[in-house]
Amino acid sequence: MGNDIAPSFDASIKAIKETLPVNLQSPRVGVICGSGLSGLVDIFRDVVLVPYENIPGFSKSTVPGHKSALAFGFLGAGEGVPVVAMLGRFHPYEGHSLSSVVYPVRVMAKLGVKDIIITNAAGSLNPLIPVGTIVVIHDHLALPNLTGMNPLLGPQTSLDLPRFLPLSDAYSPALRRLAFLAAYHLQLEESALAEGTYAWVSGPTYESPAEGRFLRRAGADVVGMSTVPEVLAAREEGLNVMVLSLVTNFVVIPETYRSIREEVLAELEGKKVELPKAEIVSHEEVLLIGKEKARVMRKLVERVVETL
Repeated sequence: MGNDIAPSFDASIKAIKETLPVNLQSPRVGVICGSGLSGLVDIFRDVVLVPYENIPGFSKSTVPGHKSALAFGFLGAGEGVPVVAMLGRFHPYEGHSLSSVVYPVRVMAKLGVKDIIITNAAGSLNPLIPVGTIVVIHDHLALPNLTGMNPLLGPQTSLDLPRFLPLSDAYSPALRRLAFLAAYHLQLEESALAEGTYAWVSGPTYESPAEGRFLRRAGADVVGMSTVPEVLAAREEGLNVMVLSLVTNFVVIPETYRSIREEVLAELEGKKVELPKAEIVSHEEVLLIGKEKARVMRKLVERVVETL
């Protein structure tokens, strides 16, 4: 799936610019669209789509709800801000190498992007953050990073980049501020947005109850299978980063476990046993909530871009 040996960035840039008018060749803002959020392109003006298959070094997204193209266009009033959006991202669980996962972010930086807005669909670990909330991420917990699955492992793509990247400032306070100002001007309810910590897990499985409980106790508010690799590459490239996580489901974390032993003993005593309904999470649920909240996310991103 992935490309372990990245091609020349020059080849990627050349292939992209050959398809674009001059006024779109140097986008100011980059956007990565998560599950069900590719509809953001509907509010772009003068849109030009560049399929991933036409760009050397790009892979193909295989996840339902993800397209496989870069969208270039203008956002905002007046002449607008030139923007490039990834309609579909790459995940390690699809078989892509980490260098392939973050390759588009590096290409965005080389095209001239200064600020990047990364969106995703996430599960809530925090009972105070309900489904439908947009969480402005202020920190992350990335177990894969801590255990040898870090996208910055290996030779550097450029000796001009930092070898040891600090992450205490990974999420731009200035961009996060714009998100809350945008929500105010859009007259969204105060509960529409929250702040929190994002946990990155490799996927493709949803978390077990014990894993969810562990992540919650470790300080994470939401959990997902993407985003952190792109954040690391973006920060290494010097971009300002904002992450918006749309909560599409609650992680299943029961207070107690069902006791099969007690059920069997009750049956043996002739008692009627009420079997609890099993709680599960589905990708269809994720896409449904993403579709329902897509308009709010689009307006929020548009307003932030306008004020940059």
